[in-house]
Amino acid sequence: MYFFLSNLSFLDICYSSSWEPYVSAQCFKDFPTISYTSCYAQMTIALFLGMTECLLLAVMAYDRFVAISSPLHYTIIMNNQVCIQLAMMTWASAFFLAIIPIIAISARFCGHNIINHFTCEVQALLKLVCSDTPVSLILGLVISVFTLPLPFTFILISYFRIVVAVLRIRSAQARLKAFSSCGSHLTVVAIFYGTAIYMYLKPQSKMSQDQDKVISAFYGGVTPMLNPLIYTLRNKDVKNALRKIIGKKQS
Repeated sequence: MYFFLSNLSFLDICYSSSWEPYVSAQCFKDFPTISYTSCYAQMTIALFLGMTECLLLAVMAYDRFVAISSPLHYTIIMNNQVCIQLAMMTWASAFFLAIIPIIAISARFCGHNIINHFTCEVQALLKLVCSDTPVSLILGLVISVFTLPLPFTFILISYFRIVVAVLRIRSAQARLKAFSSCGSHLTVVAIFYGTAIYMYLKPQSKMSQDQDKVISAFYGGVTPMLNPLIYTLRNKDVKNALRKIIGKKQS
């Protein structure tokens, strides 16, 4: 589990760093601009890291399922080689899915090429494309299905099997401990997938552009900051350390 948590931590750092420094610098300009190449690079990196997190959360759900359903065989099933292979497959799959929109999206844009967004977000760029883009839209829908509903469905199936495995445990304390070990992951999944599915799978309209900017800033900036807090506050050592600090202050 800690191997995948390190991947998630590194991913969150890269995801925030891919756009927040640029946006912060542009806030001091009256007319912020970005080059065509930089915009496409920013879009591709954000897509790659976002898709990687979607797939990584699904892998972490499988890891939790193995840990709870087969605790005695966990180190054998999820050995170092398997964990490395799963992580490499996650990063590689997300990379190939991320470069597809570059090929699919037309390079001809309309008007003054003004992006109504904080960053070069793929849906904001699609609104500027002049030519007919049925292939791009269909391809985008296929990519969204592979990176959002399918991993999310896999997570739901994994947790359904986890619940079945936990209910077979006779000890109430052991059942509570098993459910508690999944609490952090479930919280992260609910926040990240909830905002991402609402953002990318809902019908698009011009009226929702301002709302989309707020939502994208939430899962792009707020969620990576919340993930370390969610996982650390669920850790017993961190809880004990906080209790000691609070106890010293009160005394």
